[in-house]
Amino acid sequence: MDKDLEAGLPSGQADDDKDPSTEKIQNDLSLHAVDPVNVHVRNLSVDIDVSPGGLAALSNVFKRRQTPSTQLYKNILHDVSANIQSGSLTAVLGGSGSGKTTMLHALSHRISGGRLQIKGKILYNGDPQLSNVRNAYVMQNDVLLPTLTVRETLLYAAELRLPPPTTPAERRQVVEDVILELGLKECADTRIGNDIHKGCSGGEKRRTSLGVQMLANPSVLFLDEVTTGLDAASAFQLVRTLKLLANKGRTIIVTIHQPRSEIWGLFDGLVLLSGGAAVYSGSREDCLPYFEGLGFPLPAFVNPAEFLVDLAAIDNRSVDLEQESTARVEALRQAWRKANDNRASWIVEKTGEEPAAINVDNGKGQRLGYLGRQVRVLTARTVKTTYRDPMGMSGSLIEALTMAIITGWIFLNLDGSLAGIRSRQGALYTASALQGYLILIFETYRLTIDIELFDREYAEGVTNVSSFLISRRLARLFVEDLPVPLLYSVIFYFMVGFDAQADQFLVFFAINLLLHYIAVNLAMLCVSVSRDFAGASLIGNMAYTIQSLGSGYFVQSNQIPVWVRWIKYTAYVFYGFGALAANEFVGHTSNPAGTIYDCPAPGGASDPACEEYTGAYVMRSLGFPSNWIWRPIIALVGFVLAFYLGAGIILRYKTVGMGISRARPTEVDNSLGKEDLTAQSLDERLRVTVSLENYSLDIEKREWTLKKSMKSILKPFSTVFEPGVLNVIMGPSGSGKTSLLNLMADRLHDSLATSYKSTGNMRFNNTIPSAEVVKSMCSYVCQDDDALLARLTVRENLHFAAGLRLPTHLSKIEKRQRAESVLLKLGLKDCADNLVGDDLVKGISGGEKRRVTIAIQILTDPRILLLDEPTSGLDAFTASSIMTVLRGLAEEGRTLILTIHQARSDLFTHFGNVLLLARGGSPVFAGKGSSMLPHFASLGFHCPTDTNPADFALDLITVNLQHATLEASTREKVRSLIHDWDNQSKQPDLPTSSAQLPAPTALRTPTPTLTALPLLLRRSALNFRRSPPALIARTTQVLGFAALLTLFFAPLRTDTYSIQTRLGFIQEFQALYFVGMLQNVAVYPAERAVFRREHADAAYHPLAFFLAYTALEIPFEILTACLFACLTVLAAGLPRTPALFFAVAANCFAIVSCGESLGIVFNTLFAAHTGFAVNVTSTLLSLATIMGGVVSLDLPPFLEAWNHLSPVKWSLGNLAPWTLRGVRFGCPKDDGGGCGGLRTGEEVLRLYGLDGDPGLNLVGLGVCVLVYRFVAWGVLEGRVRRGGWVWRVMKKEKNKR
Repeated sequence: MDKDLEAGLPSGQADDDKDPSTEKIQNDLSLHAVDPVNVHVRNLSVDIDVSPGGLAALSNVFKRRQTPSTQLYKNILHDVSANIQSGSLTAVLGGSGSGKTTMLHALSHRISGGRLQIKGKILYNGDPQLSNVRNAYVMQNDVLLPTLTVRETLLYAAELRLPPPTTPAERRQVVEDVILELGLKECADTRIGNDIHKGCSGGEKRRTSLGVQMLANPSVLFLDEVTTGLDAASAFQLVRTLKLLANKGRTIIVTIHQPRSEIWGLFDGLVLLSGGAAVYSGSREDCLPYFEGLGFPLPAFVNPAEFLVDLAAIDNRSVDLEQESTARVEALRQAWRKANDNRASWIVEKTGEEPAAINVDNGKGQRLGYLGRQVRVLTARTVKTTYRDPMGMSGSLIEALTMAIITGWIFLNLDGSLAGIRSRQGALYTASALQGYLILIFETYRLTIDIELFDREYAEGVTNVSSFLISRRLARLFVEDLPVPLLYSVIFYFMVGFDAQADQFLVFFAINLLLHYIAVNLAMLCVSVSRDFAGASLIGNMAYTIQSLGSGYFVQSNQIPVWVRWIKYTAYVFYGFGALAANEFVGHTSNPAGTIYDCPAPGGASDPACEEYTGAYVMRSLGFPSNWIWRPIIALVGFVLAFYLGAGIILRYKTVGMGISRARPTEVDNSLGKEDLTAQSLDERLRVTVSLENYSLDIEKREWTLKKSMKSILKPFSTVFEPGVLNVIMGPSGSGKTSLLNLMADRLHDSLATSYKSTGNMRFNNTIPSAEVVKSMCSYVCQDDDALLARLTVRENLHFAAGLRLPTHLSKIEKRQRAESVLLKLGLKDCADNLVGDDLVKGISGGEKRRVTIAIQILTDPRILLLDEPTSGLDAFTASSIMTVLRGLAEEGRTLILTIHQARSDLFTHFGNVLLLARGGSPVFAGKGSSMLPHFASLGFHCPTDTNPADFALDLITVNLQHATLEASTREKVRSLIHDWDNQSKQPDLPTSSAQLPAPTALRTPTPTLTALPLLLRRSALNFRRSPPALIARTTQVLGFAALLTLFFAPLRTDTYSIQTRLGFIQEFQALYFVGMLQNVAVYPAERAVFRREHADAAYHPLAFFLAYTALEIPFEILTACLFACLTVLAAGLPRTPALFFAVAANCFAIVSCGESLGIVFNTLFAAHTGFAVNVTSTLLSLATIMGGVVSLDLPPFLEAWNHLSPVKWSLGNLAPWTLRGVRFGCPKDDGGGCGGLRTGEEVLRLYGLDGDPGLNLVGLGVCVLVYRFVAWGVLEGRVRRGGWVWRVMKKEKNKR
């Protein structure tokens, strides 16, 4: 084993290959030595409070089920102890849900929450503080920047993680060593990619994540399911690397699901968990003798790890198996407790002695390094990722350009009339408030995505808060922070017609630059408080509302009620708008009256009737001092620093940890008994043979520069997949396995950036199927589990899926029985009433999520079932049980085609047909599974009798990239294997089949809308009720906004100064347009992701999803609209009439609904880039708000016509007459010289052009609501049908060519 370990090959292969280059070859990673750390775990227990919370708790109180103080706890870990020595590789084994990840989180201090109770001791060299030890954690989910290549990711990680004395050359050498050691050479210059833009495979991302943490050179390394998503050969190479690192003094602790037999020999220590309790904890050498002494000897030719996991698992697929396995596991727990009490290793704990503590001075202080170096590295990394995201980079520039041109057009060349003066005020408010608000929303959304990487790196101690904040702004200085305000200022300033004086323009630009920095720092402050967009946007929106109300434009600063008048001094827009107003009206003239505009009175400026045309009067009416330029600028600088420091302090001291979702304990179990999953469909006896003839796939990518590149994914090959057996596709990471399944399932669709070019034919029973037949006969289990609703339990997910996917001829009881049967068969009984959970709130384990995803797909009893890595993320026992279920499904006549990375040793005999692909998509073998080993034996490669054939095949076709000599020899071997197969392969013999494909009338069709709608409504309501961020997004924004309006405007006065205030009051209603959009962004993308996956499975029609979303949205909008009307009408001082109350409520409902509709439109069109959608939507909403009729009084004809499409125009058109008609305005008390100008509400309406019929305008608003929602449905309907009309036009043009 030692020789094989050094050679980088699994045992057995080195002897067979007889390659002299394998002798004593070993990479020596250029990492400094680390201090040894012993980890001692004593009686570790973790309990979670599962008592009802929130509405459920209140309901229980009223029903007198329990008192509010009653708490229920669920045990996750129970009395686990371990003694982990330095220089060892320790594996934590157990079935899914056994507590492996929870134990690792507890050891690494990464689990937190007020409902958790953690007991016991965890000591590191006798010290309970992990922060005093250099450590690293490889998470189960990869957190990588998608636009960086693998090499760039590792280089930046090395710059941040390696100690400052390390030279750049040494860091580059370490990175190259890590790339070789982890087999990343061939993808080193490939971008990481994401779900939208494909890059590295899942296995390559996993290895890159490990490489990032290896560069930290930790003394203690934690790894959660490190081999999940890797093929068997890559998994062995990776664990072998961990073993070499452990041999150099590191303490490495891993959770692992399905270790191959060669990996078992690499472990030094072992912790075996079952149901949260340990059944063994000690050395690997003592493990098998211990269980043999209990009467459980290891059978011959069985993987020890698989044997132990099977032994410690509870089999709940039947009552008898459950009772038998439960008794066995309980006996193992009792035996271990008894043995543990007598073990000498625990005498230390009993006598109070501890191992001598080693002086470890590797805490955060040393790891942080110099601030300047961190700023340099983070800035360089952010610059690169910014330039590689052209849509994100151009979003703010396009927004600034669009806003500048259109708002400049709205306020084009303003004259000096009274209407022109009021429009100048609106133009200055637009520059000071709306532009900054758009930046605030866009930056908030971007930060909710980018902050995840900062949280990880900050927790690891490789960055600090200051370097993150400084580098983010430095990186965007020349691509956003300077160009955006400069572009906006240059265009807007001169289009409006402000004075063309250099000093006046520079002040204008300087104020806009400061407002831009305030907006981005405020966004950082919002995200530092709440990591999710729903919470962060709520904080930002409320903050902006205060800015808007306190600005002095909508409600004059000297008319703000006394009890909230102080708030204006906390509103940065108050200073920004005031400085811009002073700059325009009084700042650059020696005349005490300020700038004199075009007074029509014959006496000119000296006439008292011209007072309203002077800059001094405008400043006085707005409530600003006359000398109000430099003092506000200083205040704006203070806001920049205050928001920056506030965000920094919160990021520094607010802990971000993983919570655990509430389980729903119940004493009723509907899963007892075992029911056979019998086919119910009409095509029960249809057996389908799938044949591929000269099948190949290429991808053409188009960059934003119009440069095209072609990449081959699958080389041409032919094969047959038969019914009744398991058809397995195997190959290393990057061999095109997932792409092949996506192509067969018709899931690859062209976009503007990517085109898929396939050749060859796929036949069902010698017939080329249509896309409808493929969708009807195939079900596809994807590798991701994003179709699950996080706030529903496992049972609820299955029941709703059964209702939505099963044929309508089945009754509700039959559908429920089918769901319960599948739940039982896939071993989901124990977690059936647990919430699924998500990235923020932990629920069931990753393996359990995988089983739920598979269960949903087999509910429909498909004739062809495609599965992408169905055993990935599962323990050995669960993987075996799932494969047993899949074999049973195949034996019923179905055609099962699956990709698989790590097959158990006892599974290969069940492989009917095997397709073996090398990296790059080249076929190496395609045929009967029983013929694979004889084929390789004929070429001189014999599989040892004690080696897993699946592992042998993957080792054989995997290029070893860890060593130059091994790479050359293994690459040549793989080339020869490909060449040999190409020379002898021929068209496969297609079995004759008389079975015909179903007629169009017999195809499986989506559930009718009327059937699916009630189910979707119930499911969404249940998921929504349990999601606090969604509830907050739907309810608090409107209510908080109404409360602020009431505080600032109540009571409305009737003097001439209050004209602007009353108009500002109804104008502020239009901010609800943004509220609707923000509510949509907080809820819709997650709902759309579930719908997209279910629609791909032909579960139901887009109309059903759209109606369910709308039906769930409307009640909240009606409720909040009525509460909004109560606060604004009854408290603010508007006429208290039923007509006005319902008019205000109707306007609130309509405006929010239109904002939701636009959110649906753009979040559907730009589903791949929600940040860009937010920016575009916000820009359009801002323009609509400006063109409503209060901010700008004279629109160009084209914009006036376009304005009829805006609900803001119709809203102001009915609110203004209802709130102003009959109102008479008197002189202010402080006006000593009499007052002129506007004296009645009718005069105000005529000046602003708002004197139309309010009833007709209300009808127009209602029409807008319906039209907007209909357009939203049309966009959704067109987008989900293979990309909509754009895709169909492109496809038609391609076919013509």
